[in-house]
Amino acid sequence: MSLIGKEVQPFQAKAFKNGEFIDVSEESMKGQWSVVCFYPADFSFVCPTELEDLQNNYDALKELGVEVFSVSTDTHFVHKGWHDSSEKINKIEYAMIGDPSQQISRNFDVLDEESGLADRGTFIIDPDGVIQTVEINAGGIGRDADNLVGKIKAAQYVRSNPGEVCPAKWEEGTDTLTPSLDLVGKI
Repeated sequence: MSLIGKEVQPFQAKAFKNGEFIDVSEESMKGQWSVVCFYPADFSFVCPTELEDLQNNYDALKELGVEVFSVSTDTHFVHKGWHDSSEKINKIEYAMIGDPSQQISRNFDVLDEESGLADRGTFIIDPDGVIQTVEINAGGIGRDADNLVGKIKAAQYVRSNPGEVCPAKWEEGTDTLTPSLDLVGKI
């Protein structure tokens, strides 16, 4: 069953952010655009490269009104330990949510039940707490935050311009489409 168009299910968790432990829930994702980035585990290999790339794009995401939440099935204590010991992870300013109960990973349908780890899932959530995009990668395939920024811009454009859609490879400022009978068979 697709999660597109569904509200984020209720949860409560602890996160590590900017040297503090904070409480996070589905309500934390309302009122602004949010990105939830699941990854398998702290102290691993592909994960720090992805999370660093996300941090490198964090300012651009904040300019778009987006808050970022990373999630793994590790605890918030492990997130702090990784943050304190890794040059790449030490840069991270966004919330690192601990999901040791695996509830959040199950809610987003990214839990690998056999390993107990989250898949590489990326979700764009609108200000109403509704999931607009889902991307899930196999464990060995890292994600690119530049692509994520483009998807957010498209999602924001579509939300602000009802009746218009963004075609493949759409970039901010380029033409969109207005689905109508006149376009049928002409694209």
